[in-house]
Amino acid sequence: MSLEDKSSIYSEHKKFVDKILIKKRKEIIELINLFLQDKNFYDVLDVGTTKNLNHQSSNIIIKNIKTFKTYKSISNQKIISNFFSHKLTKSITDNFDNIELEKFKSDLVISNATIEHVGNLDNQIKMCKNISLLSKKYFIIITPNRYHPFEFHSKLPLIHWFPKKVHRLILNILGFKMLSKEENLNLLSKKDLINIMGKVGISNYKISYINFLFFKSNLVLIGKKN
Repeated sequence: MSLEDKSSIYSEHKKFVDKILIKKRKEIIELINLFLQDKNFYDVLDVGTTKNLNHQSSNIIIKNIKTFKTYKSISNQKIISNFFSHKLTKSITDNFDNIELEKFKSDLVISNATIEHVGNLDNQIKMCKNISLLSKKYFIIITPNRYHPFEFHSKLPLIHWFPKKVHRLILNILGFKMLSKEENLNLLSKKDLINIMGKVGISNYKISYINFLFFKSNLVLIGKKN
């Protein structure tokens, strides 16, 4: 099989996976809207907004949940969109001053597919601390489940079940150099999320699941401000 044929097969495989991702995110939207239906929230903050609007799944969750009066965004990417009335270009793992906290505090803080991209455990803990600081009432953190047999970033099965160092080595060998670095991909399990919540000091939360092929593919943590 030629390199061109292999590239074509992988491209079709990627398109198929992207369709699955959109379907799963629509299920997440349904879950969140069910949670929101009896809530009276004014503003919502999206943490980890992407500037890439070339994919149908880009920012799909924040744009399809229950209508809020005010939409805000914090992202390490410069967001150019009139959808958000307040935008801050800053990493969620940085320190926030009082002016930033006051301006971006919201009834609901939501972060989809971001916590696995902020780096090591310390950064993941810092992210969750900041989300708690920025939340007036509730927060939602969504991330792929490390123990689903399929890994949606590399589009490869099972190898992410190896110890993390081995997984990164395999990714590097296979040519996924960016994903092989911890600062770009650090997958989480339910146990990992529970550990992070404990270190942040958050006890009032619930973890729900989205399923794919009879396995839990996405973790959806809904927490209440202490």
